[in-house]
Amino acid sequence: MATSAVPAAIDALLAILRAAPALADVDIIDGPPTGDMSAADIVAVGWQPDGEDAVSLVQEFAYAGARRRDEEFVISCWLESWTGDSDVASRRTRAFELLAVVEDALRASDAAPEAPTLGGAVLWAHLTAGTLRQVNTDQGVRVGVAFSVACRARI
Repeated sequence: MATSAVPAAIDALLAILRAAPALADVDIIDGPPTGDMSAADIVAVGWQPDGEDAVSLVQEFAYAGARRRDEEFVISCWLESWTGDSDVASRRTRAFELLAVVEDALRASDAAPEAPTLGGAVLWAHLTAGTLRQVNTDQGVRVGVAFSVACRARI
């Protein structure tokens, strides 16, 4: 019996995002960046800049007898768009295009009916919160969205 659904949920979320055709040219990374962040667009699962928590979770007994537990957790994620220019509006538009693709990838469809359950890793998952960040650097404008994917599982 697993002590948490978090590892399987992160793996499944990464697989779903990497399989999304609209994210084919986006660097999908597991956790914090470990090297060059010069890719035009990135989506990081389990990491946010200046964030300390990759995932926050709570568990409770599902019912009397203590045989099963309900687990609720939030996966911290980040997406960013950058091209080296100074056009804030186009980077902001692109960041929200990426966010829409992430949200659509988590919705059930004929091609992916199990997407909201992350392929059965959780009972449900959905995008729940986001924060827009816009930074003008000496390398151009970077626009990012810190967002959260909330999940509920029975373990």
